Amino acid sequence: MRSLFNIIRVLWLYLWAIIATLVLAVPIIAAGLLSRTGNLAFSLSKIWAWTMLAVSFVRAEIKNRERIRPATSYIIISNHQSLYDILALVTTLGIQYRWFIKKEILKVPLFGYGLYASRNIFIDRSNTARAIESINRGIDRLPPGVSIMVFAEGTRSPDGQIHEFKKGGFVTAVRRNIPILPVTVNGSRRILPKGSLVVRPGKVQVVVGEPIDAGAYTLESVDKLIDETRRVVITNFDPGYAGRFLT
Repeated sequence: MRSLFNIIRVLWLYLWAIIATLVLAVPIIAAGLLSRTGNLAFSLSKIWAWTMLAVSFVRAEIKNRERIRPATSYIIISNHQSLYDILALVTTLGIQYRWFIKKEILKVPLFGYGLYASRNIFIDRSNTARAIESINRGIDRLPPGVSIMVFAEGTRSPDGQIHEFKKGGFVTAVRRNIPILPVTVNGSRRILPKGSLVVRPGKVQVVVGEPIDAGAYTLESVDKLIDETRRVVITNFDPGYAGRFLT
């Protein structure tokens, strides 16, 4: 019986994902074509995220949002536990930001072009020179006050632990003198762990750390910036967080 229920739940979510994508794809792409900033397209993408949270019976909440300074661009550094991290971050932070995304996502019908229309930054992870060129070009075309989101571990955690951070986002922060905003996501792995299709109802918590001045570091000391950022993310990490949707 449990297996049948899980199958029905998965089919339910896939159905809603398809409906939400089909309904919002045209407005998001149109907004991206009509606006050079991508801000409207990003705002419309929140509707997709809210819809998926609602039909999953998942609630996202945020702690310490007041630490985010309005109209300030950040390199947002987050841990990565689940696909639901994305939905939680999009719906709670309350600021405009774009993603560093592997270029292969562009091939996903509608979804990939919607991300492109929102002015996200696609990178070729197999070619460092091209990746740096794409990052610089992407940042240059972002409007003032728009941040960049980076999952510094590079992929979802397979075991629920916070793994080592990759340098890419931190090097960009130092070179561009963009402050780091450490963000921790709690509870999302319980909702949907890596490798699973079954979504459990519950809460996801987003915790905002104090911004870190990347201008105080150099490329030679970027490892210290990485260590400090990771320390903040881990300090706010609660591996036992298991918020219930109806509390």
